[in-house]
Amino acid sequence: MKGMVPPDKAGRVSRQCYAVVYVPGKSRNRFSAGAVKLVEDKQAALIAADPDNKKYAALVHGPSKSSEGQLLYYLLDWLE
Repeated sequence: MKGMVPPDKAGRVSRQCYAVVYVPGKSRNRFSAGAVKLVEDKQAALIAADPDNKKYAALVHGPSKSSEGQLLYYLLDWLE
């Protein structure tokens, strides 16, 4: 995926996950780990979403460590 930090193959930590992401809007495609709350499944993400409070359901990939040492999640798809 272009622009995505490669997952850590040795640790096998990075994976596709359902999440609720706290962001000002849906214009970003990567998020710091602090803005991402992982949930069990798609239904849980949709239930926990609260667009009025800037919390959106998403399918993300991560975590990946950036060159600055931060953990990032990458957007795969917004859920609706």
